[in-house]
Amino acid sequence: MSERSTWTVTTHDWACDLDVEHLADVRRGARTGQVGGQAWEVGGRRHLLLEVLAYADDEAQALGRVGRAVVTEHGDGSVTVADDGRGTDTRVDAEGRVVRKPVMATRDVRFFDAVDGPRLPDGLPRRGMSTVAALSSVLVHENHRVDGAWSQTYRHGLPDDELLPVTPGERPVTPGERSGTSVRFLADDLEGPRSLTVEDLGAFTWLRIEVRSGS
Repeated sequence: MSERSTWTVTTHDWACDLDVEHLADVRRGARTGQVGGQAWEVGGRRHLLLEVLAYADDEAQALGRVGRAVVTEHGDGSVTVADDGRGTDTRVDAEGRVVRKPVMATRDVRFFDAVDGPRLPDGLPRRGMSTVAALSSVLVHENHRVDGAWSQTYRHGLPDDELLPVTPGERPVTPGERSGTSVRFLADDLEGPRSLTVEDLGAFTWLRIEVRSGS
Protein backbone atom coordinates (compact mmCIF):
# COMPACT_ATOMS: atom_id res chain seq x y z
CA MET A 1 0.00 0.00 0.00
CA SER A 2 1.27 3.49 -0.82
CA GLU A 3 0.15 7.04 -1.51
CA ARG A 4 -1.46 7.44 -4.92
CA SER A 5 0.53 10.62 -5.48
CA THR A 6 3.66 8.47 -5.71
CA TRP A 7 2.29 6.19 -8.44
CA THR A 8 3.93 6.77 -11.81
CA VAL A 9 1.71 8.14 -14.57
CA THR A 10 2.23 6.11 -17.74
CA THR A 11 -1.11 6.13 -19.57
CA HIS A 12 -3.54 7.71 -17.06
CA ASP A 13 -3.27 9.91 -13.99
CA TRP A 14 -3.88 7.72 -10.93
CA ALA A 15 -4.80 10.77 -8.84
CA CYS A 16 -8.06 11.34 -10.74
CA ASP A 17 -10.82 8.69 -10.75
CA LEU A 18 -13.32 10.64 -12.83
CA ASP A 19 -12.95 13.54 -15.28
CA VAL A 20 -16.51 14.67 -16.01
CA GLU A 21 -15.40 17.55 -18.24
CA HIS A 22 -13.29 15.24 -20.40
CA LEU A 23 -16.18 12.81 -20.89
CA ALA A 24 -18.48 15.71 -21.81
CA ASP A 25 -15.91 16.93 -24.35
CA VAL A 26 -15.92 13.51 -26.03
CA ARG A 27 -19.72 13.42 -26.26
CA ARG A 28 -19.79 17.01 -27.50
CA GLY A 29 -17.24 16.15 -30.17
CA ALA A 30 -19.42 13.30 -31.40
CA ARG A 31 -22.24 15.82 -31.92
CA THR A 32 -20.30 18.80 -33.29
CA GLY A 33 -17.32 17.19 -35.02
CA GLN A 34 -14.82 19.26 -33.04
CA VAL A 35 -13.02 19.03 -29.68
CA GLY A 36 -10.63 21.69 -28.41
CA GLY A 37 -10.42 23.34 -31.82
CA GLN A 38 -9.49 20.06 -33.52
CA ALA A 39 -11.61 18.13 -36.00
CA TRP A 40 -13.24 15.10 -34.44
CA GLU A 41 -14.60 12.08 -36.29
CA VAL A 42 -16.07 9.23 -34.27
CA GLY A 43 -15.84 6.45 -36.84
CA GLY A 44 -18.76 4.37 -35.54
CA ARG A 45 -18.72 1.27 -33.35
CA ARG A 46 -15.87 -0.14 -35.45
CA HIS A 47 -13.56 2.62 -34.20
CA LEU A 48 -14.54 1.97 -30.58
CA LEU A 49 -13.68 -1.70 -31.04
CA LEU A 50 -10.28 -0.72 -32.42
CA GLU A 51 -9.67 1.53 -29.41
CA VAL A 52 -10.25 -1.41 -27.06
CA LEU A 53 -8.16 -3.80 -29.15
CA ALA A 54 -5.28 -1.32 -29.18
CA TYR A 55 -5.01 -1.65 -25.39
CA ALA A 56 -4.97 -5.44 -25.65
CA ASP A 57 -2.22 -5.11 -28.25
CA ASP A 58 -0.23 -2.83 -25.91
CA GLU A 59 -0.61 -5.40 -23.13
CA ALA A 60 0.60 -8.28 -25.27
CA GLN A 61 3.59 -6.25 -26.42
CA ALA A 62 4.44 -5.42 -22.80
CA LEU A 63 4.39 -9.15 -22.02
CA GLY A 64 6.59 -9.89 -25.01
CA ARG A 65 4.29 -12.44 -26.61
CA VAL A 66 1.38 -12.53 -29.04
CA GLY A 67 -1.88 -12.17 -27.13
CA ARG A 68 -5.38 -13.29 -27.89
CA ALA A 69 -8.58 -11.26 -28.05
CA VAL A 70 -12.12 -12.48 -28.63
CA VAL A 71 -14.71 -10.05 -29.96
CA THR A 72 -18.28 -11.23 -29.31
CA GLU A 73 -21.23 -9.53 -30.98
CA HIS A 74 -24.39 -9.92 -28.89
CA GLY A 75 -28.01 -9.97 -30.00
CA ASP A 76 -28.85 -6.75 -28.13
CA GLY A 77 -26.31 -4.76 -30.19
CA SER A 78 -23.63 -4.73 -27.52
CA VAL A 79 -20.17 -6.16 -28.11
CA THR A 80 -17.56 -7.65 -25.78
CA VAL A 81 -13.79 -7.56 -26.23
CA ALA A 82 -11.98 -10.02 -23.96
CA ASP A 83 -8.21 -10.46 -23.82
CA ASP A 84 -5.74 -12.78 -22.11
CA GLY A 85 -3.46 -10.12 -20.61
CA ARG A 86 -2.65 -9.44 -16.96
CA GLY A 87 -5.93 -7.64 -16.27
CA THR A 88 -6.14 -3.85 -15.92
CA ASP A 89 -3.65 -2.60 -13.32
CA THR A 90 -5.33 -2.55 -9.89
CA ARG A 91 -3.67 -1.44 -6.65
CA VAL A 92 -4.36 -0.71 -2.99
CA ASP A 93 -3.76 2.84 -1.77
CA ALA A 94 -2.46 4.04 1.59
CA GLU A 95 -5.99 4.01 3.03
CA GLY A 96 -6.62 0.43 2.01
CA ARG A 97 -8.90 1.23 -0.91
CA VAL A 98 -8.74 -0.81 -4.11
CA VAL A 99 -7.98 1.45 -7.08
CA ARG A 100 -8.13 0.34 -10.71
CA LYS A 101 -6.31 2.44 -13.29
CA PRO A 102 -8.97 4.97 -14.41
CA VAL A 103 -8.85 4.08 -18.10
CA MET A 104 -12.61 4.49 -18.64
CA ALA A 105 -13.29 7.81 -16.98
CA THR A 106 -10.14 9.89 -17.58
CA ARG A 107 -8.09 10.81 -20.62
CA ASP A 108 -5.17 8.75 -21.90
CA VAL A 109 -2.29 11.19 -21.44
CA ARG A 110 -0.45 9.71 -24.42
CA PHE A 111 -3.06 10.20 -27.09
CA PHE A 112 -6.11 12.32 -26.36
CA ASP A 113 -4.55 15.74 -26.86
CA ALA A 114 -1.87 14.65 -29.32
CA VAL A 115 -1.85 16.73 -32.49
CA ASP A 116 -0.11 14.05 -34.55
CA GLY A 117 -0.69 10.87 -32.55
CA PRO A 118 -0.88 7.27 -33.78
CA ARG A 119 -3.74 6.18 -35.99
CA LEU A 120 -5.80 3.03 -35.79
CA PRO A 121 -6.52 0.72 -38.75
CA ASP A 122 -9.55 2.80 -39.81
CA GLY A 123 -7.25 5.79 -40.34
CA LEU A 124 -8.63 7.77 -37.39
CA PRO A 125 -6.49 8.95 -34.45
CA ARG A 126 -6.18 6.80 -31.37
CA ARG A 127 -7.73 8.73 -28.47
CA GLY A 128 -8.04 6.24 -25.63
CA MET A 129 -10.43 3.92 -23.88
CA SER A 130 -12.36 6.76 -22.24
CA THR A 131 -13.81 7.65 -25.64
CA VAL A 132 -15.42 4.21 -25.76
CA ALA A 133 -16.97 4.68 -22.31
CA ALA A 134 -18.12 8.24 -23.00
CA LEU A 135 -19.93 7.21 -26.20
CA SER A 136 -21.54 4.06 -24.79
CA SER A 137 -24.94 4.11 -23.09
CA VAL A 138 -23.62 1.30 -20.90
CA LEU A 139 -20.18 -0.27 -20.52
CA VAL A 140 -19.06 -3.03 -18.15
CA HIS A 141 -15.33 -3.26 -17.42
CA GLU A 142 -14.22 -6.47 -15.71
CA ASN A 143 -10.62 -7.38 -14.97
CA HIS A 144 -9.14 -10.56 -13.57
CA ARG A 145 -5.67 -10.46 -12.04
CA VAL A 146 -3.73 -13.10 -10.14
CA ASP A 147 -4.62 -11.36 -6.86
CA GLY A 148 -8.30 -10.63 -7.48
CA ALA A 149 -11.06 -9.65 -9.90
CA TRP A 150 -13.26 -6.54 -10.10
CA SER A 151 -16.11 -5.13 -12.15
CA GLN A 152 -17.60 -1.69 -12.70
CA THR A 153 -20.47 -0.43 -14.84
CA TYR A 154 -20.40 2.96 -16.56
CA ARG A 155 -23.07 4.97 -18.36
CA HIS A 156 -21.60 7.44 -20.83
CA GLY A 157 -18.38 7.14 -18.84
CA LEU A 158 -19.92 7.84 -15.44
CA PRO A 159 -19.61 4.96 -12.96
CA ASP A 160 -22.84 3.52 -11.54
CA ASP A 161 -21.20 2.55 -8.26
CA GLU A 162 -17.90 1.77 -6.61
CA LEU A 163 -15.49 -0.81 -8.00
CA LEU A 164 -16.94 -4.18 -6.98
CA PRO A 165 -14.99 -7.39 -6.36
CA VAL A 166 -16.19 -10.42 -8.29
CA THR A 167 -15.44 -14.07 -7.79
CA PRO A 168 -12.59 -15.15 -10.08
CA GLY A 169 -13.94 -17.80 -12.39
CA GLU A 170 -13.75 -18.98 -15.95
CA ARG A 171 -12.25 -16.29 -18.13
CA PRO A 172 -14.21 -15.24 -21.23
CA VAL A 173 -11.30 -15.95 -23.60
CA THR A 174 -10.15 -19.44 -22.68
CA PRO A 175 -11.29 -21.59 -19.74
CA GLY A 176 -8.61 -21.89 -17.10
CA GLU A 177 -6.90 -18.58 -17.79
CA ARG A 178 -6.15 -16.73 -14.58
CA SER A 179 -6.06 -13.19 -15.87
CA GLY A 180 -7.40 -10.85 -18.51
CA THR A 181 -9.77 -7.98 -19.16
CA SER A 182 -13.22 -7.88 -20.74
CA VAL A 183 -15.09 -4.79 -21.89
CA ARG A 184 -18.73 -5.04 -22.95
CA PHE A 185 -20.30 -1.90 -24.34
CA LEU A 186 -23.43 -0.71 -26.13
CA ALA A 187 -23.10 2.28 -28.46
CA ASP A 188 -26.56 1.99 -29.98
CA ASP A 189 -27.02 5.61 -31.05
CA LEU A 190 -23.64 5.95 -32.76
CA GLU A 191 -23.55 6.34 -36.53
CA GLY A 192 -20.81 4.96 -38.77
CA PRO A 193 -19.25 1.52 -39.49
CA ARG A 194 -20.21 -1.05 -36.87
CA SER A 195 -18.08 -4.13 -37.48
CA LEU A 196 -14.41 -4.93 -37.84
CA THR A 197 -13.10 -5.61 -41.32
CA VAL A 198 -10.96 -8.57 -42.39
CA GLU A 199 -8.03 -6.18 -42.57
CA ASP A 200 -8.64 -5.05 -38.97
CA LEU A 201 -8.21 -8.61 -37.71
CA GLY A 202 -4.60 -8.71 -38.89
CA ALA A 203 -3.68 -5.10 -38.22
CA PHE A 204 -2.35 -5.47 -34.66
CA THR A 205 1.16 -6.88 -34.54
CA TRP A 206 0.90 -8.40 -31.07
CA LEU A 207 -2.68 -9.65 -31.17
CA ARG A 208 -4.57 -12.59 -32.60
CA ILE A 209 -8.24 -11.63 -32.93
CA GLU A 210 -11.27 -13.91 -33.17
CA VAL A 211 -14.84 -12.73 -33.82
CA ARG A 212 -17.83 -14.63 -32.43
CA SER A 213 -21.60 -14.28 -32.21
CA GLY A 214 -23.18 -14.53 -28.78
CA SER A 215 -26.50 -14.26 -27.00
